[in-house]
Amino acid sequence: MKKTTLLALMAVVILTACGDGGEKQAQIRLQKAEAALQQENFSEAKLQIDSIKILYPKAFEARKQGIKLMQQVDLKEQRKTLVYLDSMMSVKQSQLDSIKGRFVLEKDTAYQEIGNYFYPTQVVEKSLGRSFLRGQVNELGEMSLTSIYCAGGALHHTAVKVSVGDTFAETPASKDSYETTDLGRVIEKADYKIGEDGGVTNFIVANQDKNIQLQFIGDKTYRTAMQKNDRIAIVELTGLARILSAMEEIRKQQKEANLKIQFVTRKIEEAAEQATTE
Repeated sequence: MKKTTLLALMAVVILTACGDGGEKQAQIRLQKAEAALQQENFSEAKLQIDSIKILYPKAFEARKQGIKLMQQVDLKEQRKTLVYLDSMMSVKQSQLDSIKGRFVLEKDTAYQEIGNYFYPTQVVEKSLGRSFLRGQVNELGEMSLTSIYCAGGALHHTAVKVSVGDTFAETPASKDSYETTDLGRVIEKADYKIGEDGGVTNFIVANQDKNIQLQFIGDKTYRTAMQKNDRIAIVELTGLARILSAMEEIRKQQKEANLKIQFVTRKIEEAAEQATTE
C-alpha cells in the first residue's frame, strides 16, 4: 500500500512538472540568477540562466525572461570590466610618465603613424662610427634590436651572438638586413624582433652587470665588448616595452568591452521597439 502511494505521488510530481513545462522550477533558477547578479557573481548568474535552457526547454516564459536577464548580466559585467580596465590604465600611465623622460621619441608625423623610443646614448648622432647592438621600442610596446656594424671590411652579417664565459645566446638569421656605405666605409644593419631574437635580449637583461661579448656573424666574424651604456639601454627599453605593451592590451580589451556593450544595448532597444509594435 505504501509503495503504491509513493508511486502515485511521484506520478503527480512528474505530471505537474510536465504540465507547466517546468516553469516553476525554472522561475526558481531565475530568482537565483537575479540574486547572483545583485552580488555581481556573473558566472553564477549565467550558469543559472543557461541551466534553464538545458533542464526546462519547454519553460518558454522563463526562457524568455532569462534572455532579458542575460542581457542585463552582460551589460553589468562589461561595465564593471571597463571600470577595472580604466583603473589599470591609470596605473600604467603613471608608470609610463615616471620613466618616459629617460628616452628619446623619434617620430616624423609626416610619414610615421607610430614613433620609436630610443635610449639617449644610442641615438644616431651619438653612435656614428660605432659597431654595437641598439634597442628600440615603438609606441605600441613592440621592441626590436638592430645590430650595427661599421668597423672595417664587409662581413655581410645577418646574426649576432652575445656571451659571458661559456654561456651565450644567438639570434637566428635576420629577416631584415641591409648594407650601405658612407664615405667608403661599409655600414651593415640587421634587425631582430623580440621573440625572434634567440633569447639575446633576455640574456643581456640577465647579465647586465657582466662583461658581455658581442659577435657579429656573417661571411666573417667581428668581436667586440658591449659598452655599459648599451647594456643599460636594452635593459631600460625592455621595461618600457612591458609598460607600453600592457597599455596596448588594455586598449584592446576596452574596445572589446565597449563593442559588447553597444551590441547588447542595441539588442535591448530592438526588443523594446518590437514589444511596442505588437
